[in-house]
Amino acid sequence: MQELSIKRFLIAGGCLFLVAFTLTPFLWMIVVSLTTEPDFLVTGNFTASIRNYKNILTIDSLHFIDYLRNSLIVSSLTALTVTTITSFAAYAVSRFRFPGRIIIPLFVLAISMFPQISIVGYLFRMFSAVGLTNTYGALVLPYTAWTAPIALWINMSYFSQIPKDLDKAALVDGAKRIKVLMKIILPLALPGVFSSFLLVFIMSFNEFLFALMLTIDYTAQTIPVGIALFQGIHGEIPWGNLMAASAVSSVPLVAITLLFQRYIVSGLMSGSVKA
Repeated sequence: MQELSIKRFLIAGGCLFLVAFTLTPFLWMIVVSLTTEPDFLVTGNFTASIRNYKNILTIDSLHFIDYLRNSLIVSSLTALTVTTITSFAAYAVSRFRFPGRIIIPLFVLAISMFPQISIVGYLFRMFSAVGLTNTYGALVLPYTAWTAPIALWINMSYFSQIPKDLDKAALVDGAKRIKVLMKIILPLALPGVFSSFLLVFIMSFNEFLFALMLTIDYTAQTIPVGIALFQGIHGEIPWGNLMAASAVSSVPLVAITLLFQRYIVSGLMSGSVKA
């Protein structure tokens, strides 16, 4: 009995520590974003205000809305592109027998292991030559190549669990391969497809190096770069504006995570019950 109590205490203590460790930076960000003096711990003067939120939404020179819009557009385009491409690729690898069927996914995964810093210079020169610098395409293309491997492996793992007898039955009934994929396989693999979509969206939304090196101004720069470039009148760091911008920009990620997680969990539980 005493051993069980100690075990429960350790589990509860570990959970509380993880929750505090995870939420403390977020709560500190909210507190700083709501104060007019970020050094309130030193001065002892804390005044709550939403002025910082008004600043990022109304001061045109900050271009916060432009940065946020660019991030949402680039992340959405990348997630849709990667999800579509990897769904077809995962179906082909999991269903067809052809030379290199195993080597191709491993090769794609190996390519993704190259550090971003080692290729960003070549990407800049290439995009500059074709006039793609400071455009959405300059980010969507490398983001697609960067996130496709993990999305491919997630979709492959889900597609491989779907019995091939379903394909054979549909083909016998006269269905084409594309119809089998769209009408049978994808609906059954929706948890995996949405998982890959969510992961790609978050990775693209948070990416910094490509966005910094391949874009020039607020017409194409994303929110991580925009926040990093926030600067006060005399070069000081506007911590209040930075924290307010970080809090607002985290809302889409939190919202989409909660939305898709709920669907993914329900889809997995439904599939387990049917099985």
